[in-house]
Amino acid sequence: MNENEQRALAEQIAQVAFKALDDKKGMDVKILDVAEQTALADFFVIATGTSNTHVHALADEVEFKVKEQLNVEPLHVEGYRGNIWELLDYGSVVVHVFTKEGREYYNLERLWKN
Repeated sequence: MNENEQRALAEQIAQVAFKALDDKKGMDVKILDVAEQTALADFFVIATGTSNTHVHALADEVEFKVKEQLNVEPLHVEGYRGNIWELLDYGSVVVHVFTKEGREYYNLERLWKN
C-alpha cells in the first residue's frame, strides 16, 4: 500500500470511528490531524464518555464498526481496566475515549494543537 492509500485508509478509519462515537452519544468528538506533528499517527480521534461504562461501550462500538465496515482491527488496545481512558491503536489512527476528568487531565487537544 503506497503512502496515499495509507492516508486514505487512515481517513476512513478516523471517519468511521468518529461516526461510531457520535452515534453512541460520545461527547465532544473530534478528529485531530497530527500527521505533520508526529510519526506516531496521522489522526487522533478523541471523545468523552459520561461514565466508565459509557467509555467502555464507546471503545467497543468503535472496534466493532471499524471491523465491520473496513475489516480493520486495532493493533493494540489499552485501558480496559483503567478508569479514565481507553485507547485503540490502528497504527495511523489512535482513538482515545476518556471520562470527563481524564480528558481534562490529559488535554490532548492542547498538547497536539497546530
